[in-house]
Amino acid sequence: MDSAARAERHRAPDRVPRPSVLLRVAQEGQVPPAPGQHRRREAGEVVSGRTIPQPTGLAGADDPSAEVVVACVTYNSASVIEPFLAALPAALVGVPGSRVVVVDNASSDDTVATIEEVAPWVTVVRAPGNVGYAAGINLALRQCTARRGVYVLNPDAVPSPGSVAHLLAVVEADPEVGIAVPTVLSEAGEVKFSLRREPTILRAAGEAVLGGHRAARHPWLGDQVRDSSKYVEGATADWATGAALFLSRAVLDAVGSWDERFFLYSEETDYALRARDEGFRVQLTTAASVTHPGGEMESSPELWTLVAVNRQRLYRKRHALVPSVVYWAVVLANESVRALLGRPRSRLATQVLLRLGPDQTGADTTPALIARTPVPWHVGRTPGSTPAT
Repeated sequence: MDSAARAERHRAPDRVPRPSVLLRVAQEGQVPPAPGQHRRREAGEVVSGRTIPQPTGLAGADDPSAEVVVACVTYNSASVIEPFLAALPAALVGVPGSRVVVVDNASSDDTVATIEEVAPWVTVVRAPGNVGYAAGINLALRQCTARRGVYVLNPDAVPSPGSVAHLLAVVEADPEVGIAVPTVLSEAGEVKFSLRREPTILRAAGEAVLGGHRAARHPWLGDQVRDSSKYVEGATADWATGAALFLSRAVLDAVGSWDERFFLYSEETDYALRARDEGFRVQLTTAASVTHPGGEMESSPELWTLVAVNRQRLYRKRHALVPSVVYWAVVLANESVRALLGRPRSRLATQVLLRLGPDQTGADTTPALIARTPVPWHVGRTPGSTPAT
């Protein structure tokens, strides 16, 4: 595609919608949550026993294909899965022939039991173990062929009513939009900074010297897009948070499977950059939103370390060894300084980065890190998988 064909179109910004109140069944005797909020179940809490209505026009469970597939990967997600499932019937309005596929990565809690009880219309795929986020998405993609697109959602994300139809319209209106992303909102209804720039040595250095938030004020010095004026209809980015990504049929065909070497974090960055390599772009629409509470990545040294390790792994995948060594040195210096300042998460990140080295060809420590972390990893995916220091 030539540069003229890839020119970004600037359209008037639309008002960012607020998420609707999740309606609870009257017989529950519970007060509906406030706008933009949802109630999380406590660990071990008994499921209400209600059944969430099936989305209108849902494809049959035995149908090998569907118009749109909603794909979700869970791991110990019982405390957050009900609000996600409850939002889907309204989110899928206007998209008949859809299908919802949840891949469970061998959860040790009652995630699967909860899904089967409250949403029997969901196709549940049981992974043979905790195979990772990218591998889970690939299992979902193999389960059912999407004729028009796939909406990848985190299990703690709550999509707004009608959002799937809006996202589908974006990718079908312009064949060069391979990935459409909604506005990401906090539980208070505030817009989160979910758009990102491609990782570079200069940006890694900027974050090391200035800190992630301060560096992000300068396009060349930070990965995160923190300029609120950029979050308008039609805005584009190199990549966006993996909490909510709508993939067109064309980009699925061109890019293929997700890279399973990224067990968790940076897999969405890799996929978006590969899509860009094929001539597609990531585009934001304010007509669709998703409420995402954010996670506990910063409280878990293991999850924090996975972010740092996979940033290096991604950079090495896309660059020669010499610049990869420089990038690794910058990231290592960043974590080392913070480790000296007493941050446990940076101490572990420094140790693992030193062990793996800049080439990322050594033994993968991901399984050990996942086994050690006390945090269900679905909640670690905040808007942006780049540590904000």
